[in-house]
Amino acid sequence: MTDGILVYQQIQQLIARGALAASPAIAPTQIQPSSLDLRLAARGHRVRSGFLPENVRVADRLEEMTLYTFDLSDGAVLEKGHCYIIPLLERITEPLPHLIRANPKSSTGRLDLFTRLLADRCGRFETVPPGYTGPLYLEIVPRSFPVKVKAGLSLCQIRFSQGAASLTDAELRQEHQNGGLLFDDRGEPLPLEQLRIENGLMMGVALRQDRDIQGPIGYVARRYTGVVDMQQEGAHDAEAYFETVLEPRGGKLIVEPEEFYIFASKERIRVPKHLAAEMVAYDVGIGELRTNYAGFFDNGFGGERGTRAVLEVRPHDVPFLLEDGQVFFKLEFFRTQQLPEVVYGDRRLSSHYQGQALKLSKHFRA
Repeated sequence: MTDGILVYQQIQQLIARGALAASPAIAPTQIQPSSLDLRLAARGHRVRSGFLPENVRVADRLEEMTLYTFDLSDGAVLEKGHCYIIPLLERITEPLPHLIRANPKSSTGRLDLFTRLLADRCGRFETVPPGYTGPLYLEIVPRSFPVKVKAGLSLCQIRFSQGAASLTDAELRQEHQNGGLLFDDRGEPLPLEQLRIENGLMMGVALRQDRDIQGPIGYVARRYTGVVDMQQEGAHDAEAYFETVLEPRGGKLIVEPEEFYIFASKERIRVPKHLAAEMVAYDVGIGELRTNYAGFFDNGFGGERGTRAVLEVRPHDVPFLLEDGQVFFKLEFFRTQQLPEVVYGDRRLSSHYQGQALKLSKHFRA
């Protein structure tokens, strides 16, 4: 078997042969170019705290940690700052040779909704080892807003990988020469010598207006808001949930501890059709702050001239000074085993963020 990440048609084949199962059945709309969306089941658990089920089944741990259960069939509100565990509809029914990695979906991250995948007797969040069979669960902690969720809603996604899938720095440089990975705001590839590559591709934060960003350069979540109904797209007034961040004098901005910010990347990113990418979630080497929650970039993201990455930022412990263009996060690129039959931006997919500049989640009116 070729090293790399499974793509659209290969995920279809896993489902068709019953290696992944769910009731209701997995819908075609859940399958992305190199990932699969997972859905919430109908019964949730409000728990005393999060936990890592290294030596136990999740269901057994829930018996001692659950404060109460609730029904999601008609929707339920998850309160800000509380911890919930909700089983997922999908389960793995056949031992697979693939490492499974999970990440929040883009809209989940942009709502500051902290999620982590759990599996029985697994000692790591967001990871399911090869050979695992059994149920999957999602830990959910709303950080900025109370949210209304419903059974069948997708908050996270998984990828299947095998072998040495990650590109080396030399391979990244070659990919940029072949067709461009990073572009400026005019859609022109950056000169190779301007790329910052160190075990992945470094990118910066945009704190100045340019051709794409003509209004605010960011948003910060309000502390006291109403509920975000995650079933409703384009139905919420952004001003009721976020304050705008205007271009700072001199391109420098101090962000406050434990506030939630939305920024855009300085560069545009393009993910070629034969590759997938993932944003590195946290790097203490660039500061005590988290720079993203949702990290998967599917094949074809960015089209031919690149698209901004949106950054979900939560500083920790101390105020932190940002400068325009400062290195702020890193992308790791992966080869895929095949070319996907469907790429990001295809009309058959609900690709909400192709061509974005600075954009809140799909739940807010433009």
